[in-house]
Amino acid sequence: MSSNNPYALRAGLLQQAEGILMQRYQVETERVTNHMHLSLERDRTFDVDTVTYPTFPSTSDIIAEAEKLYAFVQKK
Repeated sequence: MSSNNPYALRAGLLQQAEGILMQRYQVETERVTNHMHLSLERDRTFDVDTVTYPTFPSTSDIIAEAEKLYAFVQKK
């Protein structure tokens, strides 16, 4: 990544940050869904409306994650 120009570096960091957050979102969504299904199997009166799913990553979330990655890369 060091030979890239600043724009390519930022684009790469944004892409990596998006990947990290999307992976986290998908894993958490799957965990919540599995927990909900197990709860329904154990108790048919389980109220699925009480289940809280994770929030989809926003643009500002992705930028904040990219800034963390950039700060790490800049450490000497």
